Amino acid sequence: MKKLILILAAVMTITAHYATAQQKTRYKAIYQLNSDDDKVIRATLRNIKNALEDPRLQKKVTIELVAHGNGVAAFRKDHPYEELLQDLKTRGVLLVECENTLRERNIVKEDLFPFISYTPSGNGELIIRQAEGWSYVHP
Repeated sequence: MKKLILILAAVMTITAHYATAQQKTRYKAIYQLNSDDDKVIRATLRNIKNALEDPRLQKKVTIELVAHGNGVAAFRKDHPYEELLQDLKTRGVLLVECENTLRERNIVKEDLFPFISYTPSGNGELIIRQAEGWSYVHP
């Protein structure tokens, strides 16, 4: 009987520990955008929104969108994505532009929405985030 009680106690302890670990699980995902195609940009922003609304991920996920190359189009003031981006930013999404792209294309930061953050290299950002354990998504 004593052994049975000890086994039950051990099982309950393991079960409680597993349940607590499940509640504390955090997810991190980095999305890459390197296309200026309207359909690709909108699909990427929609994919991020869908991830934020997934009940399994709510309040458990950190998302970064890194744009480089042609993806800079999504962050330009003269393009129609401000409202979509603002919604994502409000929900905690990190919106990051590659400074190499700006330099290579002679784009100044004033041409982009003021709520955008910057990284020296979009590819470098992807490499670093993946090494840190972030999931990589390229819609």
